[in-house]
Amino acid sequence: MSSTFGHAFRIHTYGESHGGGVGVIIDGCPARIPVSPEMIQHALDRRRPGQSEIVTPRKEADEAEIHSGIQDGLTLGTPIAIHVRNTDQRPGAYDEMAVKYRPSHADFTYDAKYGIRAASGGGRASARETIGRVAAAAIATQVLRQLAPGIEVLAWVHSIQHLQAQVDPSTITAEQIESNIVRTGDPQMAEEMIAHIKAVRSRGDSVGGVIQCLIRNCPTGLGEPIFDKLEADLAKAMLSIPATKGFEIGSGFAGTELTGSQHNDAFFMEDGRVRTVSNRSGGIQGGISNGEDILFRVAFKPTATIMTNQQTVTSSGEETELQGKGRHDACVLPRAVPIVEAMATLVLTDHLLRQRACAWG
Repeated sequence: MSSTFGHAFRIHTYGESHGGGVGVIIDGCPARIPVSPEMIQHALDRRRPGQSEIVTPRKEADEAEIHSGIQDGLTLGTPIAIHVRNTDQRPGAYDEMAVKYRPSHADFTYDAKYGIRAASGGGRASARETIGRVAAAAIATQVLRQLAPGIEVLAWVHSIQHLQAQVDPSTITAEQIESNIVRTGDPQMAEEMIAHIKAVRSRGDSVGGVIQCLIRNCPTGLGEPIFDKLEADLAKAMLSIPATKGFEIGSGFAGTELTGSQHNDAFFMEDGRVRTVSNRSGGIQGGISNGEDILFRVAFKPTATIMTNQQTVTSSGEETELQGKGRHDACVLPRAVPIVEAMATLVLTDHLLRQRACAWG
């Protein structure tokens, strides 16, 4: 099973949802990058369960333990290992799932591929696996600050089912996003979204939506021209997040309704820099960043775990019914915001280091 992501800045995540713990090993991080445990912990606190009334009630402190690669607050240039213990494990709550496939989960496909699976909480297919990604991205953020000062990655909830936020990407701030528990940049829509999530959860159901992500001040020249295009790697990163089902950048699918003359981003000069009048390309052209804001959207399906009974089959092929029970997010989007930011940060850091290596020859 491949659990490694990146080329120059590589991460390898490990652990199951209800095992002893989860974590990450980071390889390729430059030396002498300042990193504090508090910075890593802050990143993990943004994605941990139990943080508000609209997320799963699983109680996990998600305390980061740094085992290698950092000394006296600086990276050593050697592999960095970060571990987070699972303290609120309830494997017994998944006894029924050990023989019954949960609809739209990875239970059946893992069995079909490996002939074995960690049934408790979904094992590696659980969103708990993303702890390692977020911890690694906290360090990657520091790399970006050293090598590309001013770069900023912001994500927010754009929509939840039929409710859509009105957000101006040119003015949105991290403080606005974090000012509400749904993590949207529209304070008026936030209350409607929260009420909708609560209503859906009270019926034992779930909802999905769209997260929008903005990358400001991205250097030009990041990305490779063919298979490792910057948007291709961003798409792969986003679609590797549990529950994701769609990715679009710039004009996305809406661009198919325009003509070339309407869609093209005309160039002009500003203070000796090449700029574009519009940004339907989403900050990337030919797979390479052009210096404009990078703007993309990620679609998340409704959470597969719901509290209503569902038709299914057993691992032995018998038709049966699965009882709705357990702990879950009725909507994953509020906790997915920092994960989207994390994956975007990992992609940028990897491509920035690759570009520097190319420049150095």
